[in-house]
This record gives sequence, structure tokens and C-alpha cells, in this order.
Amino acid sequence: MTERRQRVPDVFDEAHRRCRAGEPVALATVVATWHSAPQPPGATMLVAADGTVTGSVSGGCVEADLYERARRVLATGAPELIRYGISDDDAYAVGLTCGGVLDVFVERVDPGALPGLDAVAAARRAAQPAAVVTCVAADAGGAPGAPPTDPARRLGRRLVLTGGQHPIGSLGDDRLDDAASADALGLLAAGHSGMLRYGYTGQRRGSGVSLFVTAYATPPRMIVFGAIDFAAAVARIGAFLGYRVTVCDARPVFTTVRRFPEADEVVVQWPHRYLRTEVDAGRVDERTVVCVLTHDPRFDVPLLELALRHPLAYVGAMGSRRTHDDRLKLLGEAGLTEAQLARLASPIGLDLGGRTPEETAVSVAAQIVAARWGGTCRPLAALDGPIHRPG
Repeated sequence: MTERRQRVPDVFDEAHRRCRAGEPVALATVVATWHSAPQPPGATMLVAADGTVTGSVSGGCVEADLYERARRVLATGAPELIRYGISDDDAYAVGLTCGGVLDVFVERVDPGALPGLDAVAAARRAAQPAAVVTCVAADAGGAPGAPPTDPARRLGRRLVLTGGQHPIGSLGDDRLDDAASADALGLLAAGHSGMLRYGYTGQRRGSGVSLFVTAYATPPRMIVFGAIDFAAAVARIGAFLGYRVTVCDARPVFTTVRRFPEADEVVVQWPHRYLRTEVDAGRVDERTVVCVLTHDPRFDVPLLELALRHPLAYVGAMGSRRTHDDRLKLLGEAGLTEAQLARLASPIGLDLGGRTPEETAVSVAAQIVAARWGGTCRPLAALDGPIHRPG
């Protein structure tokens, strides 16, 4: 048995909803960052005609100024590429006082963009990837020997790509569309948003057009095994971190949506059988996080044996040190190598001194984030260099 919940709308959902209602919106997207920028490329902020704001592009440093610029773009329809950084004389009023620099592209998205928005929305509902390629900068030059090109006609042009479907829209040149489509699909396969640069007719060694690819990749999965109070807290923080969270346990009386409202799926099934089904179906990958909170050898050992044989992002298991030692012995007898056993985070989490399920969930989340980004788990005050690591 599987039960699912509805996700809270995000910036894309809000843009889609308002355009379907006939309302234009201003969309501000981080397209490039340098140094200690607080948000990565792809972070977005939406400003609606009624003044409502959804999302964020920084830690609050530039939002007030960006809000006014977005209102202007909404009124004029003319897109803008804006750079924020500490080099500004009024850095404390407008710039990034944390030391970072970021470029933000602000555009008006009109109801006329609905075909592309509908295609992305359909792909997201089907858990399929999609990408939107937008021209965010263009100079007045053209291809060698060709007449100059009006950059204003290029800015804001979009190409929407969804799996197996014909691209929607155009960047203004068929060869540019073909080159950008191929490279955008490569970014999408890696789950990354990013900038691409070409000549006006798609020359990969050329210059003149800067395109930003917004990748709507399927979110990474967190699978939590064991329908206990600690699992509810881990599911809650997993959803907060952007994972698509599944809670699985073989006991139907405990495994209910009511007990795990933040989970996207609540599954009643034997844990190792469920994971085997998901692996065989290709629904787990190297971004998948597995948290084993059952601490019962009947569930743990066959589940961990399967999980550790696959290149998952993180495999953690709850239990005492004695339980951990017993598990290692049984897993070794099952044929797992030392390298595979070394991937097991057990006892799960970092030593934060916490006691409650919520505090334990924070320690587990901190370990997952550190594993994802190569964090040291040391206090930032004890380290030198940028606070925000490059993605």
C-alpha cells in the first residue's frame, strides 16, 4: 500500500498558476555567481502584479532593490541583467555584504508563455526532467560577415525542452536551437542549471549570446525505513531540504500518512523488498539517501546488504555501537567488502549532543549535507576561506 501527499507550490508552480489565470509575473533568476554567493545559479524570486513575492535569490541582501527592478520589468516588459556585489559604493544598501557577486536576470513572463509552462508542469507531475533555455545577454555583433543583430530581439527568448517532446519556442536561429538543445540536455542529465555561450548561429567557440539553462530535474530521493518518531522528524527535515521523501515500514498500524504528513509517499512493505523493487525499476540513483531507523536485524541486515551494494549518496543506520558491531559482522558474512562497509554511516548522524527526535534529525541532516558537499563538520569559525563552497 502506498499513500502520497501534495507538495507545497514553489516559484514555478506560482508562475504557472498566475499565467493560467491571465496574470503576467516578473521572474528574477540567479544566472551566475562568484566568491561567497548565498544562493546557487537557478535560485529564483517571483514578483506578481499585486506585489506578492515568492522565493528568494540571496540571504536578504538584495531583495529590496531587486523587488523594485522586478516591478519595473513587469511594467515595461524589457528584461534586465543585473550584477550585485561588494564593489558597489552603496554595498551595505544594495550589494552583497557577505563578499559574493551574483548576476540576476529579470524578465516578464506573460500568459503567452503558457505552452512552455504547461509542458514543464506536465513533466514535473510525471517526475520527468525538463529544461528552459533563456537568452539572458546578447551583444550587437553577429556571425563573421553577417549583418549586426539587434540584441533586444534576442533577450528573453526561450526554448523549452521536455523528455522526448519537440522543443517549444526558439532562440532566434535553428542552428542555435540545435546546439543549445544538445548542451542543455547534458546539463539536465547531470541535474544542473548553468550558463551556455555561443555565437549567434550556434558556434560553440563563438560569442555574442549567453543562455541560461534552468534545469527542472527530478528531486533526489530520501527513503526512511522504520515508522518511528525519529523517522517522522527525519522525514520532516528531508522534505525541508528538498528531497522527495518516502517512509517505508512493514507494519500498517504505524505506517500512515497521518503520522508522516511531510512524506511524499508512505509505503507499507518489507523494507528490503521495497528497496529491491525501486532499484530494479531504476527509481533510485547516486543522489538517493537511505536512512535505516528500524534497528531490528530482521529488517536491517537484508536492507543494508542491498543498499551498500549500490552507489547511493548516503546510507545511514540507527542503533547502538554494539548493534553496529553486530551488523558489521552479519554484513561481512553476507559477502560485503570492506569498502562497501566503510560507506555505512552508523551510528547515524553527527555528535551534536542532541536527545529528541528533532535534534537527532538535525544531526542526521547535517551528516547528509556534509557528505553531499564535502563538508568538514568543523565550526566555520575554525576555518579559513569562503563560507559558501562552489557547487
